[in-house]
Amino acid sequence: STAVRLINTLLGNAADSSALEMHFPAAEVLFESDMTFALGGADFAAELNGTPISNWYRDQARSGDTLRFTGVVKGTRTYLAIAGGIAYEKQLGEATKRLKSKTRLGIGVKASSGNYVGAQIASSMMPHYSRFPTVRVIDGPEFESLTGVSEASLFREQFTVSNDSDRMGFRLEGRPLYRMDEFELVSAGVTFGTIQLVPNGQMIVLMADHQTSGGYPRIAQVIGHDLPLLAQLGPGDKVAFHRIEIAEAERIAIQFERDLALLRAAVSLRS
Repeated sequence: STAVRLINTLLGNAADSSALEMHFPAAEVLFESDMTFALGGADFAAELNGTPISNWYRDQARSGDTLRFTGVVKGTRTYLAIAGGIAYEKQLGEATKRLKSKTRLGIGVKASSGNYVGAQIASSMMPHYSRFPTVRVIDGPEFESLTGVSEASLFREQFTVSNDSDRMGFRLEGRPLYRMDEFELVSAGVTFGTIQLVPNGQMIVLMADHQTSGGYPRIAQVIGHDLPLLAQLGPGDKVAFHRIEIAEAERIAIQFERDLALLRAAVSLRS
């Protein structure tokens, strides 16, 4: 996720180093040695030994310190990364692993010597979560099959995340959308952020654990940069869509990668 890439980079880790993902109520973390860490994603009102700390900062924990999360301020998933990475044994090539109570996690490659604290990710790079974001999309392969009224509704109306949503897909509720021709489609490739139109006129946005192909019309695609805003929504939250061109989506993606490279270079120099 973008949050994991950001906080790992802030810590001097490889951007794809392992991190701990938590939902609320979140885990209580006891540090058994001095460690540098950072939080990203949802704001769960974190406290280190009772003192409030913020996301997107590089913080220092001493041996015996306890990290707790006291309430949901914004978002649904928070992430904890440790300088040096979190070590665990991958099973059957899986990238994720569920943890049980009282699990002990080791630290991977030794952290760099730069243990400066207080470094922060720039506001311009932080995902700005809300319970009613506007996310940018590009046209999907079957976008032009929508009626003119439905095309306008897609970008004018607001849609609600239903209770029947999970990590495979968010089902949205709102004004039904219609196609001009209800021809059947051959199953085709889909990805994270693909917006499919189901027979009742409602939409499904495919999420992190999505299938790799589907037979519903692909009317739009959420741009990669805005996927974190969508991923932090929960049932009852709302979303609106804004249409952009592919060239603009590419420009946004390139700029983020440049900013991430600059952050990586700054951390390396400080270390």
